[in-house]
Amino acid sequence: MGTSVQVTPLSGVYSENPLSYLLSIDDFNFLSTAAGTTTSTPPSSNPLQGRSSFIDAVLLSHPDTLHLGALPYAMKHLGLSAPVYSTEPVYRLGYMTMYDHYLSRKQVSEFDAFTLDDIDSAFQNIIRLTYSQNYHLSGKGEGIVIAPHVAGHLLGGTVWKITKDGEDVIYAVDFNHRKERHLNGTVLESFTRPAVLITDAYNALNNQPYRRQRDQEFLDTVLKTLRADGNVLLPVDTAGRVLEILLILEQYWAQHHFSYPIYFLTYVSSSTIEYVKSFLEWMSDSIAKSFEHTRDNAFLLKHVTLLINKSELENAPEGPKVVLASMSSLEVGFSHDIFVEWATDAKNLVLFTERCQFGTLARKLQADPPPKAVKVTMSKRVPLVGEELRAYEEEQNRIKKDEALKASLSKEEDLKMSHGPEDNVIDPMVIDSSTAHPSSDAVTGPSVGIHRDIFIDGFVPSSSSIHPLFPFFENSVEWDEFGEVINPDDYVIKEEDMDQSAMLGGADMDNKLDEGSANLILDSKPSKVVSNELTVQVKCSLVYMDFEGRSDGRSIKSILAHVAPLKLVLVHGSAEATEHLKQHCLKLVCSQVYAPQIGETIDVTSDLCAYKVQLSEGLMSNVLFKKLGDYEIAWVDAEVGKTESDILSLLPLSTQPPPHKSVLVGDLKLADFKQYLASKGIQVEFSGGALRCGEYVTLRKIGDATQKGTGLQQVVIEGPLTEEYYKIRDYLYSQFYLL
Repeated sequence: MGTSVQVTPLSGVYSENPLSYLLSIDDFNFLSTAAGTTTSTPPSSNPLQGRSSFIDAVLLSHPDTLHLGALPYAMKHLGLSAPVYSTEPVYRLGYMTMYDHYLSRKQVSEFDAFTLDDIDSAFQNIIRLTYSQNYHLSGKGEGIVIAPHVAGHLLGGTVWKITKDGEDVIYAVDFNHRKERHLNGTVLESFTRPAVLITDAYNALNNQPYRRQRDQEFLDTVLKTLRADGNVLLPVDTAGRVLEILLILEQYWAQHHFSYPIYFLTYVSSSTIEYVKSFLEWMSDSIAKSFEHTRDNAFLLKHVTLLINKSELENAPEGPKVVLASMSSLEVGFSHDIFVEWATDAKNLVLFTERCQFGTLARKLQADPPPKAVKVTMSKRVPLVGEELRAYEEEQNRIKKDEALKASLSKEEDLKMSHGPEDNVIDPMVIDSSTAHPSSDAVTGPSVGIHRDIFIDGFVPSSSSIHPLFPFFENSVEWDEFGEVINPDDYVIKEEDMDQSAMLGGADMDNKLDEGSANLILDSKPSKVVSNELTVQVKCSLVYMDFEGRSDGRSIKSILAHVAPLKLVLVHGSAEATEHLKQHCLKLVCSQVYAPQIGETIDVTSDLCAYKVQLSEGLMSNVLFKKLGDYEIAWVDAEVGKTESDILSLLPLSTQPPPHKSVLVGDLKLADFKQYLASKGIQVEFSGGALRCGEYVTLRKIGDATQKGTGLQQVVIEGPLTEEYYKIRDYLYSQFYLL
């Protein structure tokens, strides 16, 4: 039978919740995206609870909290220790996203789901791959090959191709076929007839306007507000779709020489842009070509000011401005505070560029009609003072003493274990029973030649204690004929240390970092969170424009029909969108479409019968291979037998092999063949879908639309049997490999 494939959704089906799916291929378990709750909920409520020990590898697709937000939480609380794979941008920008997410929450709550150290620990061992790189797993995953391909949704976003025994499983969630300013479109359409395709129905019911029309409407809306002396707030993510919006504004401001200031405000904005500048090879072809010719980096952002604290925005000159601030949900972060300040002014505009999860403040404001007033919680972290500070310091001192006592007791136990019982050893600090009540003479009078123990009031050592000594550690230095031996590793700066220094200010605007952020990172000052609820009257304009960077419903259906998977699994989307796409695919894409519920395991094992066979040396010695692209092919006539170890093997025929019809291997493209014939001096042109060659010869391709992706096609050559006919036929044969 074929490769065994099972899919189990843990989160994100029949809903728009964060994504998390288990994909099992021949008992090797992948966790496709590590999303889930990132709040301080108990570990038992996380969908990964009890499953982490069975996960063998984690595949990260995009650098946002929807796809990797629960990775530090799972590694800290749930025991997830499997290797993690991603592209370099997903690793770097995901790192920035989680730092910004933590700092935003820590500023307004006692967030304890994970710490910055947990983020460092989760990301430091991620294995980074490049696009189209085939990575061969080892050990339990022997024979499985994973490869990331362009998804087109976010920078570094990935469509994962997993191959086992010649069968492909494609995981393609959140892809975009459109070419944008900073990203190329997805390569999903290049895959044909995979055994299993796992994709989402998030946008199945939505259709989008043309990109140029959408961008112009966006710019017109922003400029209308600015010219009316209003401010524009764009709640954005940390390092995802905000990059496309920044480029749109930057290029338009440069073309029209506007003076309205643009601010990008996150806790890690400068570090994020510094990393993005180094990822040009991961971006669109237009950006790469522009850099090659002009050496100008598209993300120099001459018209955008990067801010890392709100006080800098408050000190900015008065007047209309555009502010891109995290978080996009408006639940926490700078965007939340700015919204509360600006919402009461009718001249201002809050422009949403993405839908957020249900229940968030941003999603409530996107309702039609929007609410006239909303209740919000304003929280602020303030330093402890007075009695609270003294109580905190006393508690910390008590904790330190307890830890020191535990450390000393542990060290004493270790010493006991290392020395073992020594009953015959006399401890000079232990008072002999014969001298426990010494006479006054013994205490006061001189005693010559008599050993006296020292009595220290209050010190009662245990009966098995070792001779008490001050701790002493001898530093032994190794020498050779050249002097002291030096270990070069002691002087190497670790990569994670460099990343940490960059995030603590190495790339942040002349090493500046918001005081509150620095205190949170370094835990330098004891503080508490003060909260109060208030009602905000929403008088500002509220507009939603789709800049999510996902293919719309019409494009999704077209792409799925082109890919034509043998089996299709639909995840992540509302119940209505999922059912709509499922019914469409059952009619027009394939007969086996699945939409599992949370916790439901579906078996999508291929119906193909695949066997592993061994090629005998006798057979291979007479096989003549021909190179075809990256492969070598040959025609083999053999008979199936078994080896001594009962393994199937292909053996040479005992009789003369029968003749076979010639097989032409290759994929002819008429456009390429047209150029080839023209280079040979033959007049050629397209006419009615066929290729007119010379005066009388015609070429056309005939294929069965139902056999898409199988490689079956016919090339028909028609014309009188003239010298020109045979010459063109020879040229045609030269485009194929003959077996």
